[in-house]
Amino acid sequence: MNSIKSDALEPTKAELERLSFGERLARRLPVYGLPILAVFLAVLFSLLLPQTFPTMLNLRSIISDKAIIALLSLAVMIPMAAGKIDLTVGYAIVIWHILAISLQTMLGVPWQVAVVIVLVLGAFIGFINGVLVEVARIDSFIATLGTGTVLYAVALWHTGGRQVVAQLPQGFLALNGTMVFGLPITGFYVIILAFCLWLVLEHLPIGRYIYTIGANPKAAALNGIPVRRYTIGAFVASGVLTAVAGILLASKLRIGQASVGLEYLLPALVGAFLGSTTIKPGRVNVWGTLVGVAILAIGIAGIQQFGGSFWVEPMFNGVTLLIAIGIAGYAQRRRGSAVKPLKKTDA
Repeated sequence: MNSIKSDALEPTKAELERLSFGERLARRLPVYGLPILAVFLAVLFSLLLPQTFPTMLNLRSIISDKAIIALLSLAVMIPMAAGKIDLTVGYAIVIWHILAISLQTMLGVPWQVAVVIVLVLGAFIGFINGVLVEVARIDSFIATLGTGTVLYAVALWHTGGRQVVAQLPQGFLALNGTMVFGLPITGFYVIILAFCLWLVLEHLPIGRYIYTIGANPKAAALNGIPVRRYTIGAFVASGVLTAVAGILLASKLRIGQASVGLEYLLPALVGAFLGSTTIKPGRVNVWGTLVGVAILAIGIAGIQQFGGSFWVEPMFNGVTLLIAIGIAGYAQRRRGSAVKPLKKTDA
């Protein structure tokens, strides 16, 4: 089953040559509209809240709060590029951040070894998801929801509903607590990982294979692309990134509890879906995903500084997700109606 169709909607040179200036602008707007909106919101809130918003303290707070969401959005984006969806990220981060602490406190494992164990387990869960989807032929939505629920149950069983609290080594705490050039190091993690993903997806054959699978898995198979291998690999990569996010969350919170983590699922999905409406509209992409997360971060930070209540963030995330999906669908319909007349003209 193909849960999500990945199909780029960015205008080609041939399409733009046939259009007037106004039509070209309209076709380009979905590509750069969201980055422009992000800049506009940042400027607007800076003007309305000059004492609090355009400050280094606020920038540090945004990076610290949203870096983990950005990592999870990138994790969600990888299977989406292959036409699948991974809901495990919202549940797995719960067990991974608890396990990263428990291994050190309960078993006395050095923090470096604990990190490696969590990363390996993250890859293993990703492999299980891939096998369920590609071998057992279970829809990715159902398979990853089931796997995630099992992981959440394991987290509840392990903690007994209580917090895991202990003294953690400074080296482990430094993974999240270090400042680089006055900014949280987690922001640099996101940029480095995003650059690596962009390089793989946009400039290496493996990326083209994954996008081809997402657009049409049957055509990809007929062209000799090992669909099963690359789809499972996409889930493995997603699992590893989720484990990285769990490790950083553990380093940030310094405690483990099963009630923390699930709230990251919706923002991660919003970031990935919103990212598919910009830079390369209709296709999930790395920089679009980061722009989507930036929109969430700027919008929520500005609204909260205006005195928004505790329910503002989930409301903003939910509405933004619906808008993102609507925009993507509208852009695809518009392109479909625009391409058909061109084909008739050529004939």
